[in-house]
Amino acid sequence: MATPRLQVIALIALTLCVGGMPATPAPGAPVGQAAPPELVSELGPVVERARQRFEARDAAGGLAHVSEQYRSGGLTKADLRQQLLAMFALYEVLRAGVIIDNVQVVDGAVWVYTSGEVSSRLPFLGWVTVLTWQNETPGVGR
Repeated sequence: MATPRLQVIALIALTLCVGGMPATPAPGAPVGQAAPPELVSELGPVVERARQRFEARDAAGGLAHVSEQYRSGGLTKADLRQQLLAMFALYEVLRAGVIIDNVQVVDGAVWVYTSGEVSSRLPFLGWVTVLTWQNETPGVGR
């Protein structure tokens, strides 16, 4: 299980389906500081485990890493669960690629900015891109 400070951001691959927050903070938003290198190095394996849970269609296993205070664009952890279940019902196979672009600490919370792609194999069409994003962060616990 991820450490509590990583739980807020550990589920990068799973939070993709609800969209990210803009990479440029809104006026008056809290200012972040670059995360220490040791924290950044801890994130790679955590993100990879979350990505694997997503591809395994394991909503419960992946959501175990998400903070109960999760919020993204007005959506909660419960909303995220419904989004995941809908994706799993719609697509037989899903693949995700995630790259960590930047890690910031904002008011004690870790914000991880990622880029990536989710794709699916569809009958008669083969592999198609379902979703792409660049330099976005999923919801953060508050």
